[in-house]
Amino acid sequence: MAGGIPDIGDMPATALRVLLIEDHTDFREGLSHLIKCTAGFALAGSFPSVEDAERGLPAEVDVILLDIHLPGRSGIEAIASLRSRLPEARIIMITVFDDDENIFNAILSGADGYILKKTPPAQILQAVVDARDGGTPMTPYVARKVVEYFKKASAPASHDLTAREVEVLQALSRGLDTQEIADTLFIATDTVRNHLKHIYAKLHVRSRSQAVAFAIKNRLA
Repeated sequence: MAGGIPDIGDMPATALRVLLIEDHTDFREGLSHLIKCTAGFALAGSFPSVEDAERGLPAEVDVILLDIHLPGRSGIEAIASLRSRLPEARIIMITVFDDDENIFNAILSGADGYILKKTPPAQILQAVVDARDGGTPMTPYVARKVVEYFKKASAPASHDLTAREVEVLQALSRGLDTQEIADTLFIATDTVRNHLKHIYAKLHVRSRSQAVAFAIKNRLA
């Protein structure tokens, strides 16, 4: 890491492709410049609205940085359609809003992370890397609110997870990525992916962040 900016230059030749949807011109241009000028990152596109992004959506995106308050459809409203068109992309909300309603609506809609715009540039880039690697990046303040909210939630709901699937879900809740889960449980990464597929199906969720939210709410983590 040089100058506080994560250096992913030792990654494979293909850069980490980031799509930015943000209506504030100065912030969008500044973040676009940061992404383009950091080794190992590539700007897949930069748009002021969801509608503009969908008209010029690139074929391949690794991580989407998505604002909430946008002209036209909001970022939260757009999560489902963006995921359907770019199913492999990870989605991080990047916003000034730190209220319960926006945080939990974003997570329950399938966002893979939630960070605030005041986050330092190096940490924003690190969040992108973490999301690409299967993590669930959140500003510490947001993460505390999520944990506190689900600790106060209702009694555990029933589920049909096997003992091994519960272990995988608990590891996921600790922030471990696929390889780390495999190493911890002494199983193959393909086996972890297979367990995750079954967990998502049984819990009727579509993302790691939703699975983690279920685990916290139902006291499995």
